[in-house]
Amino acid sequence: MPTVAFHTLGCKVNFYDTEGIWQTFKRRGYTQVPFDSVADVYVVNTCTVTHTGDRKSRQMIRRAVRTNPDAVVVVTGCYAQIAPDEIARIQGVDLVVGNDQKSKIVDHVEAVLAERKPYLAVGNIMKANEFDELDVPYFEERSRANLKIQDGCNNFCTFCIIPRARGLIRSRKPENVVQQATKLARAGYREIVLTGIHTGGYGEDFEHYRLADLLMDLERIDLPFRIRISSIEASEIDHRLMDVLAASNKVVPHLHIPLQAGSDPVLRRMHRHYTTAEYADKLRELRRRLPDLAVTTDVIVGFPGETDEQFEETYAFVRAQAYAQLHVFPYSPRRGTAAYKFKDQVPEDVKRERVARMIALGDDLRQAYAASFVGRDLEVIAESPLASADDEARRAYSHLPEASRMLVGYDGHYLRVAFEAPSGVPLESMVGEVIRVRMTGVGPGVHRAVFLEQVTFPDEEQAPGEEQAMEWRRMTS
Repeated sequence: MPTVAFHTLGCKVNFYDTEGIWQTFKRRGYTQVPFDSVADVYVVNTCTVTHTGDRKSRQMIRRAVRTNPDAVVVVTGCYAQIAPDEIARIQGVDLVVGNDQKSKIVDHVEAVLAERKPYLAVGNIMKANEFDELDVPYFEERSRANLKIQDGCNNFCTFCIIPRARGLIRSRKPENVVQQATKLARAGYREIVLTGIHTGGYGEDFEHYRLADLLMDLERIDLPFRIRISSIEASEIDHRLMDVLAASNKVVPHLHIPLQAGSDPVLRRMHRHYTTAEYADKLRELRRRLPDLAVTTDVIVGFPGETDEQFEETYAFVRAQAYAQLHVFPYSPRRGTAAYKFKDQVPEDVKRERVARMIALGDDLRQAYAASFVGRDLEVIAESPLASADDEARRAYSHLPEASRMLVGYDGHYLRVAFEAPSGVPLESMVGEVIRVRMTGVGPGVHRAVFLEQVTFPDEEQAPGEEQAMEWRRMTS
């Protein structure tokens, strides 16, 4: 049986695409093996957001070639789309596949094997007008499922190469999204994350059907799962979408709304489609309708021409918006973007100082938001036992005597908590399920909670009887 190995760099969309590519190989009789193993085919799904992404992509391509020089080495993703000839010149690369050809990778591999010569399958992505369907019925990670609903972006921000790598917006047909969501919910996923390159732009290429309509159709699926929107621009949040969010029983109270800068002159140079006043008005109205809403954001620090005064404007604006979490990035010049040629590049030492200040502010805001939930009940999807969680979670709680019985997961507000499972219950029966907890304390990144009850079960036959449920409630009251 032929074998295939994958390595994915970059964003959630790339990871979704890799899962879809794997399904196409699986249907053709391939077995997946780890990337550092000897395989018949290697697929490297690349990133090109920064020059560092390009460099890391080249490193993984060469690693595959070294591991098995006789294998078919396939390179796809954004770097492959932007620089196919450059990648094809790397010794050992057999196939370069564009971002709108990922569903056909196995066909291309078989052509390479038949013809015994390498080739490119990369076209003009700007002419792509159909969503490239990849079926992903399940993920190796059981707790949450990503569901790609669109590809491409029409915004052309001056710092971003992605429209050149992904093309213009191509939305997935609503019936296919609903069908895929139903599959994932039936497979036991309790949270489905709607993702894409420009998720909030879903439906721009349709007539009279937008993200709000899709959310209403997903709401009608009569299965126990919640919906998270991976990201949405402030300019795309209108009153109709707010109505849908406020009425929904499935969409979680968390929106990631990129800011990038809190200074209007910087926003104009970035070619963003809002002013700070418009952005603040949207957040004010959202919070009026959804009082507990968690708003997370991205901030780029040190954009060309950003003065000390403009950075202070951004700092003050971010503080005033009381975000639940910040993702802070120093501006990184990217060849092929408009901003690459901008004058007045900010010195690296100034960028580092500003990044440090913004990260410290983000930590304060995250702590303040989390503190408002102490003493309140949350519904958490358990991601993993503490023992197999990341370093941040283990550092916070692995010293406790109950650490071996602790689970870590996210609630709908994107609060990450750790809690002790009840004795006698196998931890694996709780991973991926909805657990009601009470938050008891704020941590640096992972907060503390106590178990109240398990809400969903991998198999209804495993649901506790009333006697056991009463015992759990007694233990935690």
